[in-house]
Amino acid sequence: MSISKKIKLHLGKKNVKFDVVEHKKVFTAYDLAQTLGEKLENIAKTLLVEVELPELKKKGKDYFVVVVPASYRVELNNVKKALKASKISMAPEKVMAKLGIEPGALSPFGSLRGLGVVLDKTLLKTKQAIVGAESFTESLRMKVKDLVKAESPVVGSFGKRNDLKLQKKAKAAPGKKASKKKGRPAKKR
Repeated sequence: MSISKKIKLHLGKKNVKFDVVEHKKVFTAYDLAQTLGEKLENIAKTLLVEVELPELKKKGKDYFVVVVPASYRVELNNVKKALKASKISMAPEKVMAKLGIEPGALSPFGSLRGLGVVLDKTLLKTKQAIVGAESFTESLRMKVKDLVKAESPVVGSFGKRNDLKLQKKAKAAPGKKASKKKGRPAKKR
């Protein structure tokens, strides 16, 4: 599955430059970072959330694409507050299917499908990011400021750093406490 023509046209109309990054088939932002040898901070992870907004009570639910660095986990309460939503949850896969999106292949280009976009401000520190392109084998490398230009997202603090190194250490040595030694190492005589 390659990059959708809709995405290429959308970015072309907005004069956004990007590079297509081909890679082996991956399903998560973490796997993409590992495959490309990129830092997690340079990979944009996207999630679809279902939101009930007070002004939409009669119409029902609305959907937003949440974009955070792959090293972060989404804090739904922060998104809820920023959108002034009455309720928020992860969107079920059947909703993605109705929107024509394969689970795991969500791009940050929500405006293509009439979706709002929420972007974690930490991504703005990254000059270029690798973003999903509705493909499992191709992604896009683009300037984050161009993503903002193309999508006009709500920008704020929507994620929390997910320290994978600490999690791996904890799994590798269960029940063992790390020891801290102060001072200088002993000299060999």
